[in-house]
Amino acid sequence: MLSQKLREMGVVGAGGAGFPAEVKAQSQVEYVLANGAECEPLLHKDFELMKQYPADIVGGMKRMMASTGAKQGRFCIKEKNQEAVAAVIPHAAAAGIELTYLGDFYPSGDEYEIVYAATGRLIPAAGIPLQVGCVVNNVETLYNVERAALGEPVTRKFVSISGAVKRPCSFWAPLGASFADLLAMAGGATADEIGVFVSGLMMGTLTFDLTGVVTKTTCGLIVLPKEHLLVQRKSRPKEAMAQIGKSACDQCSYCTEFCPRYLLGYDVQPHKVMRTLGFTLSGKENWSQWGELCCACGLCTLYACPEDLFPKEACDDAKGNLRAAGIKFTQSKPVRVHPMKEYRRVPQSQLRQRLNVERYECHTPYTSQEPAPGRVRILTKQHTGKPATALVKEGQRVKAGQAVAGMNAGELGATIHASISGKVTRVAPDAIEIEG
Repeated sequence: MLSQKLREMGVVGAGGAGFPAEVKAQSQVEYVLANGAECEPLLHKDFELMKQYPADIVGGMKRMMASTGAKQGRFCIKEKNQEAVAAVIPHAAAAGIELTYLGDFYPSGDEYEIVYAATGRLIPAAGIPLQVGCVVNNVETLYNVERAALGEPVTRKFVSISGAVKRPCSFWAPLGASFADLLAMAGGATADEIGVFVSGLMMGTLTFDLTGVVTKTTCGLIVLPKEHLLVQRKSRPKEAMAQIGKSACDQCSYCTEFCPRYLLGYDVQPHKVMRTLGFTLSGKENWSQWGELCCACGLCTLYACPEDLFPKEACDDAKGNLRAAGIKFTQSKPVRVHPMKEYRRVPQSQLRQRLNVERYECHTPYTSQEPAPGRVRILTKQHTGKPATALVKEGQRVKAGQAVAGMNAGELGATIHASISGKVTRVAPDAIEIEG
């Protein structure tokens, strides 16, 4: 059974969410959708992956269709990526899979957007694609599905390195390799002091710690000089972000008018959430509910707001406060696409200009060379669910591909495998270290 194989081989959503693929393989749906949109600025790893491995990706898609009983498959890909399109077309055509062409907009890779673009269906508010008969998988996840079906566990991650580096590139990296190992593959940084965005400028995280490690959800690194505005903005403490918003937000509502979820018809209104920053006594919980359906794409904070405020971060806090209070927001009105949706989409080129990163836009060509670290630190939680439990002990010798941590029966999670052969030097609840 495919779902059992995916659990054993440790396949999870490689696009960033890390949801165990075995769960999706067990569902029954009408459509399986391949997400090849890759809409984060300066990230091009999926583009390179589709060029290099179209047969494996489509093969994984066929297996997911068979497992879920899906009668139709739609391969969602940006029309501008002609080299990837040309690589995918013959394999998709042979499998009876249609291509859905996407525009070069942000965030075209959001699964709500993908489902609407491919099927015309709208996921219920706070719902999942399964509720409208769809399963959505990132293209690298589908590659891993195919390899897992052939008995290969997930031991490496396809990543791209871009920004202020000497040689932007894409390559396979072993799980647990450090960010310093990845940066070395790109020839190092072109700035003395840098900030590193992990898996995206918009939805990724900022770090200055190059000892961080590759996981099953790491999409790549974007390196920027430390003085860059994005690095400075992302470095601000949450308290400062809130204080700035409290004093400066003039309720222009641009954050709401450009919100992709709002334009799809969901009750997401960041400008109303911003009002809660000034509430001190009561009512905050009611207004916070306008952020419950936010997808955290960051467009409001980094593109729409004319005053460079932080509506996305306000929505993040609002969702946390609602969960803590046990309040679950239910959208009362039907989900209907806004009549101005197509006219308020944000082109990637305009977004890059707004972010002041256009100078770093370039291809990240695939290289078959891979980092060969002498030591890896493999995290036990690289997925949605609980951390995996160690199956090895310190001092034990392991081989690449051997399971080193696993899940108990009935637990949501994924098996973790050694990415290199060597000796286990440390076993902790959060990580297993192996020295080659």
